[in-house]
Formats: sequence, C-alpha cells, structure tokens
Amino acid sequence: MMMEEIECKITGRVQMVLFRDFVQRKASGFDIAGTVENQEDGSVKVVAQGKKEDLDKLIECLHKGPFLARVARVETMWREPKEELRGFKILY
Repeated sequence: MMMEEIECKITGRVQMVLFRDFVQRKASGFDIAGTVENQEDGSVKVVAQGKKEDLDKLIECLHKGPFLARVARVETMWREPKEELRGFKILY
C-alpha cells in the first residue's frame, strides 16, 4: 500500500484550545502516523503519513478543529515520505 505524507500549517485560534489533542485523537482513529506541534507564530504544524483517503479525512477535520478553535486556514503540502513514521505524537 502506497503511503502518502502531508505537512499542514493551521492558522487561526488554534493554540490553547486542545487542538493538538484533537489532532492526535483523529489521526489515531484514521490509522495515521505523524506529529503535531505548536509553532512560535501561533500556528500548529501537522506532519502525517497514511493512505490518501485517510489523510483527506484528517485534512477535513483540521479545517473544523475542536470546539473552541477558530481555524482561519489550512495550508497543505503533499510530498513523498522520506522515512516511515510510527504512532502519532504531540511534540512540545
């Protein structure tokens, strides 16, 4: 099965609203591996690997975010995975 990889930058009110926990739960449910972390500019960065249809579902969730979030934009870059990621981790 061909694995795909995305890197997303999510902007808006996406820090201090449990966004990383939300992404970790969704990604784990879709059998997606990767990482999520807050960025200094107030955005959240997601790197995720999985099947294209599962990544599409995750991107859809990123546009909504958890209850308290207000997502302004989701910039998504598709790319070839360089290494296989395992599990889905929140980076601090």
